[in-house]
Amino acid sequence: MATEQDRTWTVDTEPRDKSIEDIDLHEIRGQPVVKFVTAFLIGAVFFLVPVPYNGELTVPFDIVVSTITGTFPNAVGVYALSIIVAGGVLTTLATVGDGEFAGYDLSYFETSTAFWLLRLAGIVVAPLMFFKLGPAWLHTPGTGGLMWGTLVYSVGVIIPIGAVFITIFVELGGLEFVGTLARPIMRPLFKIPGRAALDSLASWVGSYSVGLYVTRNVFEQGGYNKRDVFTIATCFSTVSIGFVGVVAATLDILQLFPVVFGAYFLCVIITAAILVRVPPISTTPQEYITEPDPETAFSGSLSEYIRLALSEAVQKADEGESFLEAAKRGFVDGLKLTMLILGTILTVGLAATLLSANTPIFDILGKPLTPVIAALGIPNAETVAPATIVGITEMYVPVLLVTETALKAKFFIAVLAVSQLIFFSSVGPMTMDMFSDVPIRFRDLVAMFVMRTIILIPLIAGMTHAAAALGLLG
Repeated sequence: MATEQDRTWTVDTEPRDKSIEDIDLHEIRGQPVVKFVTAFLIGAVFFLVPVPYNGELTVPFDIVVSTITGTFPNAVGVYALSIIVAGGVLTTLATVGDGEFAGYDLSYFETSTAFWLLRLAGIVVAPLMFFKLGPAWLHTPGTGGLMWGTLVYSVGVIIPIGAVFITIFVELGGLEFVGTLARPIMRPLFKIPGRAALDSLASWVGSYSVGLYVTRNVFEQGGYNKRDVFTIATCFSTVSIGFVGVVAATLDILQLFPVVFGAYFLCVIITAAILVRVPPISTTPQEYITEPDPETAFSGSLSEYIRLALSEAVQKADEGESFLEAAKRGFVDGLKLTMLILGTILTVGLAATLLSANTPIFDILGKPLTPVIAALGIPNAETVAPATIVGITEMYVPVLLVTETALKAKFFIAVLAVSQLIFFSSVGPMTMDMFSDVPIRFRDLVAMFVMRTIILIPLIAGMTHAAAALGLLG
């Protein structure tokens, strides 16, 4: 039962769990089964199947993005510049025309005054970065070079390409299949629908950008309420497996990759299970922005869950659009989303990295943590303490600070940096801009970063000593 109030909907009561006998399973016919299986395999191969590339194992998604950004950097630069300018202009026209301009519906680009100004700032900053104008400190590898040549280029390419394959996967049954099988874990442990497992999976194997795209897509279709979105965006928009490898390689501990990744995986699970039960997540209203489409309440055996998952997936594939229609819509939606967020990412991210590189603020903030880090038995506490705080600007910066430290310190920061999740070079502004209707505010993200860090520091210190005791740290 749903009620409409001020353009939001709420589900009044939790439905009673159904058994497999209570559910009218969809007829399993050849054509929709083939359609679902094909879409599932396309998504799985593109995002999940490891293949050798340049002497390393990676996934086709990473190869495609790396090839485009590495082979055509000038073209990607022109594209990024055009996207940022278009986003700023369309936001301005939407604001001036109250969501409409010259007969065109531009309501998608409406936003708050703060984000309008950030997108306008993007119009100014993007040409400076593209043409390398202004002072040299603006373009150093750790500030403007990182933001423009790495993050902006990557996010600009990742979202539309990832959206094509994710849309095919989601719209042709993959979301229902994965979501149904994940319900017994996701709902009791994290208080979110089973379908949220797909958002997390997209982040693990692809990019947090793709994961957030999935979340936005399902949110707009009534599959998530605002609390679900807050949880997923702040607890499951994870660093990809590939980037964990980059962090390990930077610290010269690639041989410890399985240990680093295992610790990271546990950190994400533990922090999520805690944070969903306290404010600000627990006090976020369980409102929907459209007619709710909650998952079918169900309880059964593993084989019954598989039967239900297949039934739901085949029904979605049977009723869904064609591969070409899904791919086209995904690409267009991805481009629109990129226009929405890329200017914000550039302006906020550049400010954050410049603050980190050119002021002592994070050294000052980290100083009180030095005795805490030392008491936990982590070496090089004076260097490690600021690194625990500076990750709020960009996840890679803490890693660069500890390249000359002891092995335990490297392992500690490697796991911490990728587990904090919230940073303002990308995820922070992207989340606030994409989900302004939740709303997820700046102070909420800062609070989440602080709470994650408080939980993670002793947790990872314990993991570090356990790994050392087991002889895994040499």
